[in-house]
Amino acid sequence: MRVAVYGGKGALGSTLVNHFKSKNWWVCSIDLRENPEADVNVVVKGATLEEQAAHVNNEVATLVTEKLDALYCVAGGWAGGDASHENFIKNTDLMMKQSIWTSVISANVAAKHLKEGGLLTLTGAEPCLEGTHFMIGYGLSKAAVHQLTASLAQKGGGLPEGAVVQCILPKTLDTPMNRKFMANADFTTWTPMSYVADMFTKWVEDPSSRHPNGALIKILTENSETKETVV
Repeated sequence: MRVAVYGGKGALGSTLVNHFKSKNWWVCSIDLRENPEADVNVVVKGATLEEQAAHVNNEVATLVTEKLDALYCVAGGWAGGDASHENFIKNTDLMMKQSIWTSVISANVAAKHLKEGGLLTLTGAEPCLEGTHFMIGYGLSKAAVHQLTASLAQKGGGLPEGAVVQCILPKTLDTPMNRKFMANADFTTWTPMSYVADMFTKWVEDPSSRHPNGALIKILTENSETKETVV
């Protein structure tokens, strides 16, 4: 298998790269930093969305010489604040760059480099199906990713013939950073990153296991048991 991971040096992205390499897959990491475990790296550069997209597309065109089975966009971050917060505008700008820009660029790359019948996964968030007054910038950015998923799944959305786009909506992933800042939380309600890696693997190795094209998929964990539910 040949795959790309946008956000390949982050917590979940690094887990994915390591997991895929353990299966002898060819992996391209796209991130602000190199991941030495990947076969090739695209280091994102540029101050604007247009500049970043042009750079990533040029690098991918050079490094990815065969069509991809899948592209996984797991880039992102978190910042809170309501409309009165002193950093409301700054945080909203950051969330748009980390979630919307990366998802849009991933869609553009997938349109050019996915195989027919390939897979594009984007990352939304389960809490952002509703209002998020305490993290407005984050909520609106993830809601935009949900909408992007629906648009890409429509006929004429631009993806290759037979390609499928899925958007995962985790609630809380069990990452080192989350454990650091939420040390007293109930970890039995957090989704292991290994679960996501196995799920992503299954969707490529067994396309019949995929959810419907354009699906928003809640990834919820209770008592250390994780389930996938299409919204």
